Amino acid sequence: MSNHYIPMSTQPLLSAQGLCKTFGGVRAVQQAGIEVATGSITGLIGPNGAGKTTFFNLLSNFIRADSGQIELNGRKIDRLQPHQIARLGMVRTFQVAKALSRMSVMENMLLGAKNPAGEQIWQVLMQPKLVRSQQREYRDKAMSILSSVGLSAKANDYAGGLSGGQRKLLEIGRALMADPQLILLDEPAAGVNPRLIEDICGRILNWRKQGLTFLIIEHNMDVIMTLCDRVWVLAEGTNLVDGTPTKVQNDPRVIEAYLGVD
Repeated sequence: MSNHYIPMSTQPLLSAQGLCKTFGGVRAVQQAGIEVATGSITGLIGPNGAGKTTFFNLLSNFIRADSGQIELNGRKIDRLQPHQIARLGMVRTFQVAKALSRMSVMENMLLGAKNPAGEQIWQVLMQPKLVRSQQREYRDKAMSILSSVGLSAKANDYAGGLSGGQRKLLEIGRALMADPQLILLDEPAAGVNPRLIEDICGRILNWRKQGLTFLIIEHNMDVIMTLCDRVWVLAEGTNLVDGTPTKVQNDPRVIEAYLGVD
């Protein structure tokens, strides 16, 4: 199901250079960087312990880098809080999908809405019509997105009743509620049955056609080969190689990093 697309933009949407992070003397990430072109699906791969999730945490500032810089649309973001970065158009998901189990699927979706008026008590008291109108608008938007991820029939179900794959789709859907430009996906295929993996890949390709950009951590090389225009490889916390999926998959340095052989 290869459907690669070569982005036309020359300036990267996301750029990181020289990122370093040490935990108790252990260098988790050292002088690592990446570029993500607008309109692309970019992959980030590497063997277990390569520092991929830490790198994601640094990009989204869930963890502050010791050094290095990150730019989104040419603007430095490495000193911003995660919610400020999200408002600028970059949101992320997690390796273990984070859904509030005792809330409905719809309620989980509404948590991702941008600047809801009902959060301010003065607006509830002074502008009730505006609040009600916005709530209807957000519910309609959430239902439309749930339909796009195949979860509209589950809107009123508890999120805790969803399968692992459905939780991943819910988390992506909640990210879409924030009107992002760029979504960082941490292992969208992990723990998901093969039929649903194909469904998730198809939806990601469709969203890219609608203008979204993706950066994806993934161990499943079939997913990487299906989706990605360009792949970056981390090994021991630093950049090893980058290029097309085919080039990277056949690179002897990548084979050695994964298998530990020459």
